[in-house]
Amino acid sequence: MESIKTASTDHGVPDSGEEDGQSAQAAGDEKHLSELRLVLLGWRWPGKSLTGNTILGREEFRLERAAEFCVKREAAVCGRQVMVVDTPGWFSSQTPVVYQQEMVSGISMCPPGPHAFLLVIPVGMFTEVDRACIEENLALLGERVWRHTLVVFTWAEVLRDKPIERYIRREGKDLQWVVDKCNKRYHVINNYIFGEHPQLPALIKKIEKMVAEEGGHYVPDAMEKLQQTLSHNQPQTNNQDDNQNQHSSKDLGARPKRNCSFGSSKSMDVDTTPSISNPLN
Repeated sequence: MESIKTASTDHGVPDSGEEDGQSAQAAGDEKHLSELRLVLLGWRWPGKSLTGNTILGREEFRLERAAEFCVKREAAVCGRQVMVVDTPGWFSSQTPVVYQQEMVSGISMCPPGPHAFLLVIPVGMFTEVDRACIEENLALLGERVWRHTLVVFTWAEVLRDKPIERYIRREGKDLQWVVDKCNKRYHVINNYIFGEHPQLPALIKKIEKMVAEEGGHYVPDAMEKLQQTLSHNQPQTNNQDDNQNQHSSKDLGARPKRNCSFGSSKSMDVDTTPSISNPLN
């Protein structure tokens, strides 16, 4: 399995590592896109919408309450016109079907299709339940969605100067599974840097590199199949209380760690898990 390099950047946020010479050369082959279409995915936690605001450089998505509908906003970013669609946040347990349907319909808001899905994961206590939640919700978009998904780690301030690769290894096989499914594409972003953001150009470059490698934007599986899947799940959630525990940590999914210390005995345990064509538009 490919080894992970470690590197840190300024602003107190660990970088996702530098590519080796071969990857760096490939990165220079991607097409500079004048327009980028992005879809945010993740839990009912402010990190997802806040990431959208960070990308656009201004407050466009509301953070006060969990969104129930997809919202699209646009701005000029790094010399490109960037379109961001924020989708309803997931529950840690079964996400209501109406939210899942809204998430699927959000794809149609950025025709002919999104260039990238940004899977927002706050650095924290990632569990098997969180992995299952990601797998369940992305399955609604078809297996090929993984080829166009990049993990964005937020709340990484708790890592201090420790590299994100170390966190991924220490957190275990469930988080490593998600990163592997995304072809080890991930990025760390600090949502509390305002003005000209030093991490945005690198994120844009990674997205364009992914688009080049995958031959263009995401093209969904048959929408008919998606709707059948949603209809099949409908009876299981008829009695779901959409508002249950909205402010409870149980419904937040992956959660930021408090007073996280990589010097603790738990954090420093010995690792027992492995490290982890369409025309361009």
